[in-house]
Amino acid sequence: MKLVDHFINGKNAEFPNLTSTPIFNPASGEEVSRVVSGTLDCVNKAVESSLNILPEWSSLTPLARSRKMFKLKEIIELRQNELAKLISLEHGKTFDDALGEIGRGLEVVEFACGIPTHLAGNYTSNVGRSIDSWSDYQPMGICAGITPFNFPVMVPMWMFPVAIACGNCFILKPSERDPSSTKLLAEIVLEAGIPPGVLNLVNGGKETVDAILQHKDISGVSFVGSTPIAHYVYKEAAKYGKKVQAMGGAKNHMVVMPDADMEMVGDAIMGSVFGSAGERCMAISVVVAVGQGTGDRIKEIVKPKIENLKIGPGLDPESEMGPLVTSDHLAKVKKYIDQGLEEGADLIVDGRNLKLQGYENGFFIGGSFFDNVTTDMSIYKEEIFGPVLSMVRADSFDYALDIVNKHEYGNGTAIFTSNGGVARKFTNECQIGMVGVNVPIPVPVAYHSFGGWKRSAFGGHGVYGMEAVRFYTRLKTVTGRWPSGHHSGAQYTFPSNN
Repeated sequence: MKLVDHFINGKNAEFPNLTSTPIFNPASGEEVSRVVSGTLDCVNKAVESSLNILPEWSSLTPLARSRKMFKLKEIIELRQNELAKLISLEHGKTFDDALGEIGRGLEVVEFACGIPTHLAGNYTSNVGRSIDSWSDYQPMGICAGITPFNFPVMVPMWMFPVAIACGNCFILKPSERDPSSTKLLAEIVLEAGIPPGVLNLVNGGKETVDAILQHKDISGVSFVGSTPIAHYVYKEAAKYGKKVQAMGGAKNHMVVMPDADMEMVGDAIMGSVFGSAGERCMAISVVVAVGQGTGDRIKEIVKPKIENLKIGPGLDPESEMGPLVTSDHLAKVKKYIDQGLEEGADLIVDGRNLKLQGYENGFFIGGSFFDNVTTDMSIYKEEIFGPVLSMVRADSFDYALDIVNKHEYGNGTAIFTSNGGVARKFTNECQIGMVGVNVPIPVPVAYHSFGGWKRSAFGGHGVYGMEAVRFYTRLKTVTGRWPSGHHSGAQYTFPSNN
């Protein structure tokens, strides 16, 4: 049985008496490997490795680190099929979807290639008589990232490339559900000529997470996952004096106006709700149909599309949607559908009883579609993280906007309309971090930044882009004067330019 070890100081790190947990192929339900759990000793070893290389790595010029990023990008591109296959085997998403994940992660590596420009400070001469002032972005030291199961390659690449390009070392804690692709990514970093210890990988659950959050030599923590854990990471890491960016859960609404292109709406719903089996924090899970006729038209278009969704193993090129990640998650999603029925929503398409010949033990579920969902129902309020669409009917645009703004989550949203004034009002007034106009999954490109509002994000820093540069560095501002031979005597008041 394959064993996924920690990867510390450029090699597999073995520790005595560690337990391991199973990794399953979601398509077959079979245990395919095991991942070694982590402890405080494992985290300490990773930190020790990083501390040893940190002075050398941080003292390199930004241009030298940039060239390593270019090499990293090149090797990831060459090995992306290998990475995508591992993602599909352990997560379950389709091979093409896995390739798309890698592509979006690579965009952040490309951004990191420009680190000499991104780290450029500013300089002002004569802020006072013969006094100059300049600012500089300096590395924090050792940072850590705790990443989720749904994007085992992309989300790590949202974090560590910018962090190490800024001159930091990085400790990565991937999900224990699908760690193999993340570990291969760590090995590729070494292949790119980045020294051992700059990126270390430690597996595990809460014990490992707590060791990271409490470690005195780790200066900053990045997290992506559910809101309860994001809030815990934020509070615990901040208690120990760390900078924190913690991305949490979501309940993303798509508002559809009567003047929208309904065929475009139908395609947008299918891709954004059922792509990656709905296991995305940017997935649309609620459609808010403005006007009775709008909701009826959406139901007419979407119902047959869901019923004809091609569901199968992720490595089958015909599959449009793969299985859920674990049997426990499958049971959780089915329970939400049960609750929706109990609460009075109309189940238009029921995916609970899907069975695939030859894959009867896989974690498969069909797409499901609820109509006439109300805002007091659990299927509306809570993040299902599965291929379940809820449609809420709204009488007016203002009511639809109010629905969006009153939800506790504020990660992403979208509006579909042909009216520029309506779209402008929506983008200005919605209390959401990422907004799409006729774009269903408005994940920003790498040179902008990703981040939600309200209970979807904690810590005040977005992910990747210039937000990441600011997060993974400390600002230092220097004010200096070289004596010119003239002294005006001691000054006992606060310095000013008056």
